[in-house]
Amino acid sequence: MDRRDFFKVGALTLSMPLLVRGVFAQEKKVQLPRLSLEDLPKKETEDAVVYHCDFPQESRFHAMLSNIRNHLSAYDFDPFRIKLVLVANGVGVKFFMKTLKGTKWEKEKIDLKRAEERLAYLSQFEVEFYICNITIKSLKLKYENFFDFVKIVPSGVASVGRLQTNGFGYIKVM
Repeated sequence: MDRRDFFKVGALTLSMPLLVRGVFAQEKKVQLPRLSLEDLPKKETEDAVVYHCDFPQESRFHAMLSNIRNHLSAYDFDPFRIKLVLVANGVGVKFFMKTLKGTKWEKEKIDLKRAEERLAYLSQFEVEFYICNITIKSLKLKYENFFDFVKIVPSGVASVGRLQTNGFGYIKVM
């Protein structure tokens, strides 16, 4: 075996794991956490509030996020003193999607990048985002199109009710 053949065999041998991995690789499906109503948090902090998002206006959505940020600031952004949860159902789920392609909101000019950045910022302070599974199914939305930090709940309105039963206050930005 001459030097060239030696390098060809070596290159082929070293590339085999990559080739095999490519052949057997499967597309990873995003598995968003799913909560039952019993899994929803109970009030364990000084203050606990659920914000409800079921409206279509982007400006109203961003006003709500500003309110959440301001709410956190009153507690020095300390998740041991305050627990905030945002529940989205109906048209409100569109603000939690990576893309609106293939949805009834496809032609709307919504800045999803800005929404994702602001939501990700709030999640650093343990704000949780719950998305209604009834809405996802009825609108035939794809789970993989939602931001990775959201959680799926069986019903948005049932979750709002359960959180209130669990001691959470209720805020809906008008």
